[in-house]
Amino acid sequence: MDRLIEAIAATQNPSVVGLDPTEALVPAQVVASFADEIADEVEDAADRPAAQLAVAYFEYNRAIIDAIADIVPAVKPQIAMYEALGPAGVDAYTMTCEYAQSHGLYVIGDIKRGDIGSTAAAYAGHLSGVAFGAGESGPYDPWHEDAVTVNPYLGTDGITPFVEAATAADKDIFALVRTSNPSSSEIQELELAGGGRIYEHVADLVERWGQGTVGQHRYSRVGAVVGATHPEEGRALRARMPHTFFLVPGYGAQGGTARDVAGMFDDAGSGAIVNSSRGIIGAWRKTGAYSETMSAESALDLVADAARNAAIAMRDDLRAVMP
Repeated sequence: MDRLIEAIAATQNPSVVGLDPTEALVPAQVVASFADEIADEVEDAADRPAAQLAVAYFEYNRAIIDAIADIVPAVKPQIAMYEALGPAGVDAYTMTCEYAQSHGLYVIGDIKRGDIGSTAAAYAGHLSGVAFGAGESGPYDPWHEDAVTVNPYLGTDGITPFVEAATAADKDIFALVRTSNPSSSEIQELELAGGGRIYEHVADLVERWGQGTVGQHRYSRVGAVVGATHPEEGRALRARMPHTFFLVPGYGAQGGTARDVAGMFDDAGSGAIVNSSRGIIGAWRKTGAYSETMSAESALDLVADAARNAAIAMRDDLRAVMP
């Protein structure tokens, strides 16, 4: 986690922007502006709608990255939004990750993978890259991610390949522990026969999985996803997991506030990074400045300006509650 912690320190901003585009979030004229280009480049008409939307996603992301790269330390693209479009969407995802890294941003690939054995090792290729045909510079990295999210509910067998890949590639992982969605309590809060809750047992496993990978800033390569919508549990988990860095979703659109996440930082103001997705990338919709008659270029300018203002507001909101 050292690189992420240092990026946060450089920007004095413990926030990450979730790049989770949907058709509803991208201004219609931006999508429409690529119709002729796609018609010329994509031979099969059936493939054109997905390709057009994928190009629009990338341009939308690029406008946002350009606007926020000097404010935030990291971005977190959610791969499902891109995979829904098929191969063109996966291309947009990898291009987004690469573009973000080229602007000095730490990239958290929100992929939530979980499996065992050779399948887990293959998923861990998001971190280790493609070794086949590797040159002097090492494995080829098609994903351009600095960390990924993982599902720990298959146990140690499902996590070890990711820890090994992260260690070899100087990258990180974030395991789901106490998620922000309302129905998470159906499983995560179940009581164990020996006492405690399932999420607390998972938290202990995550802390243990990170042993041996603790960096110079005293956090391991194995982080935890802890929702902003569970402030008291998050505070208790902070004490329970002294060497585990938190990725905190649920701020903003899901109802979490800066005050809610304050207890998830350590006494030095480190130990966590807080995510906002729609609240930043969709901020343009609340400005009142959008018009269906504006050009695609003007619409992207509005998206960028609104995202920058929202990112600054979030930064300042978090700074106000930092220890």
